[in-house]
Amino acid sequence: MNLRVSDDGGCRPDEPTAKAHTSRSALLGQVAGSDVQVHRHRQEISAGLDFVMRHDAGLLKRLEDA
Repeated sequence: MNLRVSDDGGCRPDEPTAKAHTSRSALLGQVAGSDVQVHRHRQEISAGLDFVMRHDAGLLKRLEDA
């Protein structure tokens, strides 16, 4: 897959790659991987919260009524 990164809009794509001592492709791969991890982490948190709300609904209701 090819991704074109333009120099428009004040973005200098070579600056972060020079600082990281890596290629544009490797840097973009790291960013994409990081985004996937954040999305997966949010899904896991949401699933855990849903489980607790279902599993402990009766307990939470009794605590509310107390």
